Amino acid sequence: MKLINNVTVVSPDLYITEASILIDGDQIIKVYRPGKDIPYVTEVIDGTGLMAMPGFIDIHTHGALGADVMHGDSEAIAIHARAKVQEGVTSFLPTTLTAPQEDLKAAMKAVAKYARKPEYAKVPAVHIEGPYINEKCAGAQNPDFIRLPNSAEIKELNDLYDVAVVSLAVEKEGAMEFVKEATDLGIMCSAAHTEATFKELKMAKRNGLRHLTHFCNQMTPLHHREIGLVGAGLMDNELKLELICDKIHLCPDMIQLIFKVQKIENLMLITDSMEAAWLDDGRYDIGGLDVTVTNGEARLQSGSLAGSTLKFNEGLRNVYQLTNIPLEKLVMTTGWNQAQSLGLENVGKLEAGYKADIVLLDNDFEIVKTFVDGKIKYDLAAVSV
Repeated sequence: MKLINNVTVVSPDLYITEASILIDGDQIIKVYRPGKDIPYVTEVIDGTGLMAMPGFIDIHTHGALGADVMHGDSEAIAIHARAKVQEGVTSFLPTTLTAPQEDLKAAMKAVAKYARKPEYAKVPAVHIEGPYINEKCAGAQNPDFIRLPNSAEIKELNDLYDVAVVSLAVEKEGAMEFVKEATDLGIMCSAAHTEATFKELKMAKRNGLRHLTHFCNQMTPLHHREIGLVGAGLMDNELKLELICDKIHLCPDMIQLIFKVQKIENLMLITDSMEAAWLDDGRYDIGGLDVTVTNGEARLQSGSLAGSTLKFNEGLRNVYQLTNIPLEKLVMTTGWNQAQSLGLENVGKLEAGYKADIVLLDNDFEIVKTFVDGKIKYDLAAVSV
């Protein structure tokens, strides 16, 4: 057993200073309040001056450190997973791009191979973004491979490794039937790269859709005669919203507005990171499209944003500084909401019986240590030596 001692525990609706967390194997045994008797253990980790939060869950991330899910290589998944633990992410959904089916199958096989023996962050499932999107809202998705929704393709991918989310344009021909069939398979559908009307979104909701992908980006804007998907996300109390809080994809005012009008239980921080994350400015690739990163901002030659270089902990810091929401509430957006929406069990809280997926942060939200299933997978001190 090991003990994280003298740490500030921040978990949904829980904020305890000078606390201790007892871990046995891959599970949390107990969280001790100050002054309580703590059993003797041989391994003690000093948490003085640090916060402990449940490991972050990034449900939308394409790559990092030069690796991309679409490389179709388990080593690329491992590199991606290593970058994620450096951000405090303990579980993530490798996210695909609009591509031929054979390329998507190669990506799924690579994820499945890594998942059999994960070295860093865990990959409980995959997020399929595209190829069933609106050509007019392609953004950084390759238009050459956009096609109509195809349940047989998704079933084929799901047989290779679990698909958790499919992001699609719900106005596409056959999309409503697709949403229902995917929902019946236990796959969450999310509206993305879409010109859908509010009426079309409501139809998709009746068939099972519950998410909006990278909210506000590449979707129908708010208008006073048609509120579109941006209006739906601000008004609907059942939809869960993915938020890229880099202050680029969403300006500071929009971040403040979203957190003011929407329930905290419906908001999920993501990175939507691409291969340039953790690397210097320069030229990169996303789905066969050229990307230029300048001052950390990734754009196609057309000027469209091309994913992000955001680190998960930086998104959390941005939101906290902009909203001043108490951390025991805000922490719901970093993992608990994602876990609840996707049915991921025993993650997202620091409580007895939950997985020992824990991140230690300093007061500036820099990652100091990341534990995955009770094992240290990232240690800033070791990197700094």
